[in-house]
Amino acid sequence: MSLPPPRPAPTTPFTRPPSQALYYLHHFRQALAWLADRYADVLQPDEHGFIQQFHTLPESAQALLVRLVMRRGPWFRASRLVYAEIPDLGAAAAPLLRQGWLSADAPMRLDELFALHTKAELLPLLGTVSGAARLRKAELLQAWQAQAGVAADHTQTYADWHPQATEPVWRLMTDALCERLRLMFFGNLHQDWSAFVLADLGIFRHETVAFDAASRAFQSPADVDRYLTMAACRQDLADGADPDAVLQRLATCGSDNVWLERRRAKALWQVGQACERRQDWPLALRAYAQSSHPGARHRRMRVHERLGEFNAALALASAAQAAPEDEAERQRVARMLPRLQRQLGLPVSRAADRARLPAPTRQRGSATSGPPPASAAPEQPADGCTGGPDLPPRIALCLPRPATPQAVEVVVCRHWHRDEAPVHYVENTLFNALFGLLCWPAIFAPVPGAFFHPFQAGPADLSAADFATRRASEFARCLAALDDGSHAALIRARHAAKQGLQSPFVHWGAVTDDLLALALHCIPAAHLKVVFTRLLQDVTVNRSGFPDLVRFWPAERRYALVEVKGPGDKLQDNQLRWLRHFEAHGLPVQVCHVCWEDDADRDPAEAAPQVTQAAPRGRDEAGNEHLNAAWADAPWPLSSRAPALPPSPLPPTPGVAASAPPSPATRRARIATAVTTPAARREALP
Repeated sequence: MSLPPPRPAPTTPFTRPPSQALYYLHHFRQALAWLADRYADVLQPDEHGFIQQFHTLPESAQALLVRLVMRRGPWFRASRLVYAEIPDLGAAAAPLLRQGWLSADAPMRLDELFALHTKAELLPLLGTVSGAARLRKAELLQAWQAQAGVAADHTQTYADWHPQATEPVWRLMTDALCERLRLMFFGNLHQDWSAFVLADLGIFRHETVAFDAASRAFQSPADVDRYLTMAACRQDLADGADPDAVLQRLATCGSDNVWLERRRAKALWQVGQACERRQDWPLALRAYAQSSHPGARHRRMRVHERLGEFNAALALASAAQAAPEDEAERQRVARMLPRLQRQLGLPVSRAADRARLPAPTRQRGSATSGPPPASAAPEQPADGCTGGPDLPPRIALCLPRPATPQAVEVVVCRHWHRDEAPVHYVENTLFNALFGLLCWPAIFAPVPGAFFHPFQAGPADLSAADFATRRASEFARCLAALDDGSHAALIRARHAAKQGLQSPFVHWGAVTDDLLALALHCIPAAHLKVVFTRLLQDVTVNRSGFPDLVRFWPAERRYALVEVKGPGDKLQDNQLRWLRHFEAHGLPVQVCHVCWEDDADRDPAEAAPQVTQAAPRGRDEAGNEHLNAAWADAPWPLSSRAPALPPSPLPPTPGVAASAPPSPATRRARIATAVTTPAARREALP
């Protein structure tokens, strides 16, 4: 879609503070001006009054209030407030006390009193408590409450708790109001006023987006209330509150604000997760049924299955198979359907996700071997290495165990690396960065509702299902550079011009000039388009799951991707999806299973730990236990010794044969001996 030119927002531009001592006050004043301009119709009367009255205070009182707002409170001891720019603390506090924004006689709970004082300071106040010297503060609090008969919710003024106090103690009374203002400014509760400081210092720098005054997170006071209610519900859930009560509160937060509804859907999904942990299956079904969050329908299937309601689970699975919400659901349903069909005595269709993996070619580590020449045979798997049209070939690499613990990906990277054939450990960083740089104008397009304030690392609707469609024309223009060959120059230019700016796709420390140059030299534009097109189908999910290593042969302008799996490791669902996509579109990719040489002579049940450890109780992305399909069909044993082969992503040198995998019957027998318990053995056997 084509975007209209944005209207300039009627706000004062954010500037650096004129005084280093009062930098925080300068920032707070700017934020209040921003809110008064953009949220005049959303601010409630007390919030309007706060903004107006704040500017009438003496500068020292303004500074003290902002200092307290930015600190953890709400209670403060005067002796702990030492600021060079506020020499007379009492004079600064006086206008705030008269205004009612600070209070010296607000009711205080005993736990709040304990939070203000050290244990040594508390002991004289409490009198005799049995064993007090040995107790921690939390234990001392419980002991004194029990001894004095003080209820946990009992309150009295600080002066009543501590009549001998020689310093004032104040409670900040505007904390909730200032929290609402912070939420309206940032559109979230995880950012705070320190964002101004970090931007001033250049620690975090953000792209400038010319969004208009209508682009804001909240359209009414009720929207702000709903957000705060949902945030409280999620916190209560994390603190162990009753999920049923939380579910009832979330039911009152429905809104026509799409952005808020996405947040509510996720909160409902989290309630369902909490119910599953408590094994409250009926309540979990209610929560998931109300949620449109990705994965909620699959969790409903799993709960129905857990309850033995196989017909209900099959009905949902069949609907999901006909119209899956995303690739992840399609993959999960493919595993689930055969199981449900067996439970109901129906004909079983082989799940797509159980397709057999290719057998690995075997390689021994060699410190001198290098890549095959360009004239090597075409990339065809050796005998026994084909395993279906949708999965890449596999290799097994046996290496010396490192003297100190290291990530297996790093070990393989160093083993293969040559000056003439460099290897980089990139995982999810490289393709995301290339995409983020090429499509920078589309990602930071001023789409309504995407940007709320100047300190956003990316658009607020990044996880929305319509993220790409709302910017279809912008992404099309960016991807067109892959067709005319101008993409390399654009990516290099943006890598230099945007260096250090916050981005949801670019990890600047991981994408060096050398890596960028190699990638643009060796990876064809057509391959980048294959990757970027799929990434755009679901930006949230598809940003992860990329292979660990990329190997380059600059002289031949070619590359290869390698997913590395160490002993006991297995392919995750998102990795399988990317591997199938690469294989289907002809991108060079392999899976490398690594074993250690000192394990190679051990019993097969011990030498192939991905069988004995990883498979029986793997978990998919939704936390669902399942038998790892890649494990069930893995050839045996992956770690056996084999002739030395070139450490290349290409097949073995012609004339050097890899040992053939055992038959399915032999594999099942070996699995049965490797899995020790009868129950685990029944679960492991395909």
